[in-house]
Amino acid sequence: MLKVNNLSFSYHKNKTVLKDVHFSLQQGEHLCIMGESGCGKSTLLKAIYGLVDLNEGTLFWKDEQIFGPKKHLVPGFENFKYVAQDFDLMPYISVAENIKKFLSRFYPEESEIRTQELLEVIQMTAFANTKVKNLSGGQQQRVAIARALAKEPEVLLLDEPFGQIDNFKKNSLRRNLFLYLKEKNIGCIVATHDKNDALSFADTLIVIKDHKIIANNSPFEIYNNPTQKYIAALFDDVNEITIAGKTVLVYPHQIKIVKKSAIKATVLNTYFKGSYWLLELDLNGQPIYLNHATELEKGKKIQLHFQY
Repeated sequence: MLKVNNLSFSYHKNKTVLKDVHFSLQQGEHLCIMGESGCGKSTLLKAIYGLVDLNEGTLFWKDEQIFGPKKHLVPGFENFKYVAQDFDLMPYISVAENIKKFLSRFYPEESEIRTQELLEVIQMTAFANTKVKNLSGGQQQRVAIARALAKEPEVLLLDEPFGQIDNFKKNSLRRNLFLYLKEKNIGCIVATHDKNDALSFADTLIVIKDHKIIANNSPFEIYNNPTQKYIAALFDDVNEITIAGKTVLVYPHQIKIVKKSAIKATVLNTYFKGSYWLLELDLNGQPIYLNHATELEKGKKIQLHFQY
């Protein structure tokens, strides 16, 4: 397993990036790291891969300690693979050649089978012979993931892995990739802004705020029992409402329009979301949001029931 023990890191004295970070990752487990931009997600991946030297703390994979550049001429832990937001591909050779670059030339048949397998995982079989320089950013991102998987690492580190991929490809690619990793028992740590990476595919979710871990649990538990607005807001619009002297966090789908209630509100705006409408309401001078099946007129008076 991976053990991260009291990790702290600063780029210089007055800028703390990570402080007292500790968690573990089991073999084959999928972990998602969420938090606002600048909270330290990407730096944490770099630290785990061995690209930076820690100020404090230790990193272990099983019984082997992971060190930074001061200990290694070529930084990077050999059992892991890291896919950064800049893909570092070889632009003037083909997609297939980029993947094969890390496979043995002494076993060409096995290398070809492996390459075709990974092309299917990233859904780019049709682009096998296309030069990387002629691909879109999203396609290059997919090639970078396949290349990282070429030699089946024990842990794959992904920094915003689907950030440049079109929505119509993103969902099927995500299912393909995470299913493949589970089948191969490859651990995965994903730093992301996308709630779908965490809720649908992570075994464990970590939330970072102000450079510290503030939540570490299953996505189900963290989503349903957020301890603060910052956490809930990573997943959806969230309403912070005071009811009977108690402040509660309520997602838009937890508010229903009813025929009779003591809680009254006025429709301010409506936003079409495809399968539903997001209504912005005025509740005693406070804007709140709820999901509703139909559009309502601005200024309409309604009555509410909270389900939380």
